Amino acid sequence: MSEVRLAAEQRTEFGKGAARRTRRAGKIPAVLYGHGSDPKHLALPALEFARVVREHGQNAVLTLDIDSSSELALTKTVTTHPIKNYIEHVDLLLVQRGEKVTVEVPVVVTGEPAPGTLVTQDLTTLQVEADALNIPEQVELSIAGVAAGTQIHASELALPQGATLVTDPEALVLVVGAAPTAAEMDGDTAAGESEATEES
Repeated sequence: MSEVRLAAEQRTEFGKGAARRTRRAGKIPAVLYGHGSDPKHLALPALEFARVVREHGQNAVLTLDIDSSSELALTKTVTTHPIKNYIEHVDLLLVQRGEKVTVEVPVVVTGEPAPGTLVTQDLTTLQVEADALNIPEQVELSIAGVAAGTQIHASELALPQGATLVTDPEALVLVVGAAPTAAEMDGDTAAGESEATEES
């Protein structure tokens, strides 16, 4: 995970009205907290931050240039408007070089299982602990040729170097089952039609 540098401004106005004015100026209201320090109220450049999230995901480490100093921060929460889909607010976590952090990392399934199977993915993300400046972008799970009846748990996934599993090792990530045959599907359809006829 690469570092991304952003210029941030300190906010002196607070409340909904001030937040709206910040957004109208093309910036996103944000709060930086952590390590026992007082929260810093910031304004981030909206277009640049949206690009960072789009290209690097929410686990991107930011180098924030604030006045004459700089701070390392991890994006903790991004609040998006439910209808208009713009970023309303961001919570940032202050981090230090060499510090371990716990983050959610997406599980990316690759490969095709054995013919005649059906894949059900129960977990799409894993919680892992990693160095703040070396957060994995994803955890890959290959199911190439995997047979029906296979269950894969969190402990069986190969984590990138330096990452430690936080999610329950016994948590079920993915199941490969037997796909229903055409005859079974026809039987289910016929049973459904029969029930509908009886109810009517």
